[in-house]
Amino acid sequence: MHHRLSEYDTTQQYKAKVIESHRITPEDSEVEVRHIVLEVDDPAFKYVEGQNIGVLAPGDPSLGGKPHFRLYSIASSAEGEEGDHKRFAIAVRRCFYIDEFSGEERKGIASNYLCDRVPGDEITITGPYGGAFALPSDPHINLLMIGMGTGIAPFRAFVKRIFKEKGQWKGKVRLFYGAKRGLELLYMNDIRNDFSNYYDQETFKAFEALSPRPALNAPVALDRSIEENSAEVWSMIQDPLTNVYVAGLESARENLDKAMAKIAGSEEIWRRTKANLVSQGRWFELIY
Repeated sequence: MHHRLSEYDTTQQYKAKVIESHRITPEDSEVEVRHIVLEVDDPAFKYVEGQNIGVLAPGDPSLGGKPHFRLYSIASSAEGEEGDHKRFAIAVRRCFYIDEFSGEERKGIASNYLCDRVPGDEITITGPYGGAFALPSDPHINLLMIGMGTGIAPFRAFVKRIFKEKGQWKGKVRLFYGAKRGLELLYMNDIRNDFSNYYDQETFKAFEALSPRPALNAPVALDRSIEENSAEVWSMIQDPLTNVYVAGLESARENLDKAMAKIAGSEEIWRRTKANLVSQGRWFELIY
């Protein structure tokens, strides 16, 4: 189920204090993604894995000053960052776009506002919204996770929950993640990396999906990663004990469907397979 941003209820607002803001893409990368930890000191604010928050960025005073509303996935498990349930993280990519009338490059309002905040600053948030990604109660369920861009955020929450709070998960856990180039695999490129701690877990493999052309507009090579592991992906999808979780940008969905159709043998077989997964409650999407 998808909503337009204008349909979200933003009347319940909370003050969130910025606790940390770290760049998680390398300094020499033209893509800036920041890991931002926020603290909400209000017992009424509670969330679960896979939910989003809304951010209200100040609007342009020359345009009436109406706040600018954007959604961001919570990248923390319900236990909170480092066990503090008041604190949670979001991943924010600093965005720019070309104005179609003037041809000038403009800054994305909410993303630049967030990326410019420093520890101690307060922002206004709403939500949480949605519950697209709930961890199954049965630890024998296989989890096939497919993340595109900052769509990795909800999976970070999942992985932390599975291995830190639920003990050894019995089902297979697989993550396919598309990035522009190896260095930009969010949360996988330095000491702050949550995923590297789990490389020795036999149930977890992170397949790095690298783009053949490391340029800003290069297509995400998620499809290649999935195809290279097609036998395992397809056997998991056929297994009634597998749940599939997909997160990321609407624009990447078409590539994913093409890759899956190739593995399935035809677009028609994939269409039927996906419809079955949806009807059986085994397909979960968080699309921005």
